[in-house]
Amino acid sequence: MRRSLAALFVMCAVPLAAAAQGAPAGKTQVTWYGHAAFVVKTPKGTVLAIDPWFSNPSNKDGKVAPPEKVDFILVTHGHADHVGDAVALAQKTKAKFVGAFELAQALAGAGYPADQATTATAGNMGGTIDLTDEVSVTLVPAVHSSGFKAGNEGAAQYAGNPVGFMIHVKGGPTIYHTGDTAPVSDIQYPAKRWAPVDLMLACIGGHFTMDPTGAALMASWVNPKQLVPMHFGTFPLLKGTPAELQQALQQRGVKTKMVEMKVGETRAF
Repeated sequence: MRRSLAALFVMCAVPLAAAAQGAPAGKTQVTWYGHAAFVVKTPKGTVLAIDPWFSNPSNKDGKVAPPEKVDFILVTHGHADHVGDAVALAQKTKAKFVGAFELAQALAGAGYPADQATTATAGNMGGTIDLTDEVSVTLVPAVHSSGFKAGNEGAAQYAGNPVGFMIHVKGGPTIYHTGDTAPVSDIQYPAKRWAPVDLMLACIGGHFTMDPTGAALMASWVNPKQLVPMHFGTFPLLKGTPAELQQALQQRGVKTKMVEMKVGETRAF
């Protein structure tokens, strides 16, 4: 009996220990900070911050703190709600910029360390950038605008094409962050080239981007295994909801599993 109890303790302790340490070994961790801000941590420990507006209203009073270690900062376009805290984060962590070349130049002019925002990691749509021996990123089309303005004065400057990111983790998932976009059928080529797409992070708010109906159409082209809605509810104008997305997916016959994340939640893929 004593031996059976000891064995039961070991069986229970293993999953508890794994839970205490976060995601299981070998998994890629994805954390949502609200709006379009995500942090991706790979099995080898590379940390990517995407559209790092960590101080957005959905993360009230910074209740979910940004990571201390960031290796790369991916910014889809120049608007303030996506550039977010990128400059300060880069200064603190020495993270390199990934995104449109013109946006890299604009951010460098606003204080992003120039040696961290170079052509080594900045590019344009269609290009694939090797970040490490484990991680590469393909810049894919987004239909939106991209103007960058440092501070509250003056006119916004041209910040290159808006993009989405197709993130490839060697031996792990392919993650597609749409950025801000309308449904864009050009996504079908990269979606097929890099298939299967394991996770799609899709804007659904409407007004400035596609709404749930548009996101369901995009999902039918990308055919991701799982889809996490983002860029909704931050402001009253962003009216789309995950429930509407789920309904739109069902109406279109898309088999993708929708995963509704909470602010601060981390999931493993």
